[in-house]
Amino acid sequence: MSNQAAGSRPVGAATTPSSADGAAAGPRRLRGFWEATAVRVGALTAAAAFVYCLDSLILFRRFLASTFDLVIFDQGVRGYAHFQAPTSIARGVSDGEGAHFLLLADHWSPVLALLAPLYWIHDSPATLLVAQGVLFALAIPPLWAYTRRQLGPGAAYFVCIAYALSLPVMEAVIFDFHEVAFVPVLTAVMVERFDAGRFWHGILAAVALLLVKEDMGLLVAGFGCYLLLTRRRWTGLAFVVGGLAATWVATHLLIPAFGGSASFYWAYDQFGSSLGSALIGVITHPLHALRVFVTPWVKARTMIGLLATFGFLPLASPMVVAVLPLLAERMLASGYPLWWQAKFQYDAFVVMMLCCAAVDGAARLQRRYLKVSARWDTWLTYRWSRPAWLRHGGAAWRPATLWAAAICAAALVYIPSSPFGSLLHPGFYGINARMRAAAAAIAHVPAGVEVEASNNIGPRLSGRDTVLLLDGTPRWAPWVVGDTLGLDFPFCTPSQQAQEVAYLRAHGYSQVFAADGYVVLHRPADWRTAQALAHPLPAARLHTNICY
Repeated sequence: MSNQAAGSRPVGAATTPSSADGAAAGPRRLRGFWEATAVRVGALTAAAAFVYCLDSLILFRRFLASTFDLVIFDQGVRGYAHFQAPTSIARGVSDGEGAHFLLLADHWSPVLALLAPLYWIHDSPATLLVAQGVLFALAIPPLWAYTRRQLGPGAAYFVCIAYALSLPVMEAVIFDFHEVAFVPVLTAVMVERFDAGRFWHGILAAVALLLVKEDMGLLVAGFGCYLLLTRRRWTGLAFVVGGLAATWVATHLLIPAFGGSASFYWAYDQFGSSLGSALIGVITHPLHALRVFVTPWVKARTMIGLLATFGFLPLASPMVVAVLPLLAERMLASGYPLWWQAKFQYDAFVVMMLCCAAVDGAARLQRRYLKVSARWDTWLTYRWSRPAWLRHGGAAWRPATLWAAAICAAALVYIPSSPFGSLLHPGFYGINARMRAAAAAIAHVPAGVEVEASNNIGPRLSGRDTVLLLDGTPRWAPWVVGDTLGLDFPFCTPSQQAQEVAYLRAHGYSQVFAADGYVVLHRPADWRTAQALAHPLPAARLHTNICY
């Protein structure tokens, strides 16, 4: 009887995979690919970038972006892209500084030049929104690496999600573009590299932070205080001295060299008229300074919200001192109430440092817990058989992992009522009558012209026209696009905007288009047009009560 007749397998059959083996190989390969750390972290980073870009681009499409500040940055970065000076005519004219106002005269942010090559690909304000979304998301890999080293991989994923869905990041994403987009990723790299012992890499990240904005030296100096507290004395001292010196040089030398004023954002007259006298005032009257730091209530509410985002664990780490200089800059100011709020982009400057401080605090508390862990392990062990993912191999869950899971869960639960909650509603992706009217209005404005536009209209014109803000002070531009029904900065009521449009119509402008509150006006340019650019009057509404 042959081998085949005896039921034995034919020669070579042992090396031929069955159809069932082939079908199972695909899922196994996919599972193995997904289990790779780089793939998981990359997927989380890509998902965060997608959500950030989606939200900001839909706001842009719905005419919910603004001339102040998106067009300001768009005009400046376009200057870099064309190898010219980073000027913003919109900001310069409204501030009474002229048509050639440099962004570097407002804030020391040369890092924006790195975005210029993106304009060679797509010349539009939307490019900045995409760049901002990607930059905020790029903070996730270094944050994950730092948290994994301190708390383990499970906690690292939870913490990264909590950061990605934190209110400071969401508020920054929905409010145009700002240089703060560079801060979380550079902060995370600085902290992670120092934790890994790669000090020179961390120093380079700190130097890069100094190119983001003039007050980033305060963050670097604050991190230096943390290094001093953790017995890295010489490095910490260098950070403190270097950070403070960099802020002083940028504010008092570099910004004035480009036509700005070192005192433009000075808002501390209650302590003194200059930096030196204000510092003396704070030191000699500490209780008064503390009272100003936490009152009115909006200040305390903002700071409590920042700490609550990470379960108040930043308070368990000496790293929390790193954010104190920036918080003091905001909360001790009397001239800019907007700085006190959790709205806009201001909290995003400190969110990553607070996140890393919370991770450090959790690690410190967990190390203390391990010394007395025997009495608590039974409380942190899941004994039941289902669900299996909670069993953790019969071992106790680490407290830090539970904390990370809790702040992650809180962030997820908050989404429906958060600034990103609109992404869950189908109507957010649609077009209404007002949006169609706005699109029709900008279609009546020719390309390559000078146009005064309502705050929400300017971003859609900035890629093809020279945009000025319709700010209540006539600039006599040949084209005007006004909104008589909506409420747009810097007006306090829709009726004020309607009055502005009526004034222009009564002084030589003819109406080209009107629909659903949007009005397009036109008049030939004359000597007043040139004079308004060469010697503009500052917009009174920008320097008084701006209705917030």
